Amino acid sequence: MNRVFSGIQPSGVPTLGNYLGAIRNWVPMQDEHECLFCVVDMHAITVFQEPAQLLAQTREMAATLLACGLDPAKCTLFVQSHVPAHAELAWIFNCVARLGWLNRMTQFKDKAGKNSEAMSSGLYVYPNLMAADILVYKATRVPVGEDQKQHLELANDIAQKFNHDYGVEFFPHIEPHILGVAARVMSLRDGTKKMSKSDPSDQSRINLNDDADTIRNKIKRAKTDPEPLPEALAGLEGRAEARNLVGILAAITGTTPEGVIREHGGQGFGTFKTVLADALIAHLEPIRTKMLRYLEDLPSLDAELRKGAEKAEAIAQPIVTEAKRIVGFLPRA
Repeated sequence: MNRVFSGIQPSGVPTLGNYLGAIRNWVPMQDEHECLFCVVDMHAITVFQEPAQLLAQTREMAATLLACGLDPAKCTLFVQSHVPAHAELAWIFNCVARLGWLNRMTQFKDKAGKNSEAMSSGLYVYPNLMAADILVYKATRVPVGEDQKQHLELANDIAQKFNHDYGVEFFPHIEPHILGVAARVMSLRDGTKKMSKSDPSDQSRINLNDDADTIRNKIKRAKTDPEPLPEALAGLEGRAEARNLVGILAAITGTTPEGVIREHGGQGFGTFKTVLADALIAHLEPIRTKMLRYLEDLPSLDAELRKGAEKAEAIAQPIVTEAKRIVGFLPRA
């Protein structure tokens, strides 16, 4: 059985895009692999976070993951900063990774832009922490999107160099865990842009804590074009917003865009949007209800995360202790 690790930043309540593109796909993995899922609050502070907001969003993300179906009896769900081994191994990896490797990381360039001199050093070296997140558990599989493959390659470079420098075969090779075709959900205001929590307009996205009326209103106002739905899938060519809404209905109902067009081709968007809103509400309302229930009982939520951290630490601590021995650190005991 493979050990799988994945982390998600506590940057607000996830959107429908986060859910369909990633979180929903984690649920069946619990039955097939040994899975560790982590709310990566240490990664979050590579850019400044208001402390109270970070605290609240960490709990919100954990509650959302539980509400979406992650089961602490089947997986390990925890908060990154609760397991100090992540930071300990990250420092060792800071000393293994080469500056040239980090200079090639495109995400830092994308985020920093022309303002790189004013960015935190944490944003620059956070790929080393990402490598530590995975390798402190000797995980061999990581679900990744296209934008994270470069970081996985760096993690393997770090593992290989550590093994080579110290003459050991300690850290394993990591493989991307391919989840199949993930739903690519676009903005409700612009079908050419991904649905994003950072979009200034809340009307551009469905949040997992939106109530039924909010979902219905957002879908009603979603951008479309004057033509009805086509009778064949090819008719969506050049119609980004129509394609997006068809794709969302297909993903949320477990069918295909072809199936949606077969059933709804020729309909006007007024009728189709009602069907889509009804399907979204039916699917998301139970998630919202569970999420709110977790957030109404913070002591129980915190206790669940504490148990997850204890499970994670039991795996990570012996690995980081051995890594420190290999490096030559004097044992405390």
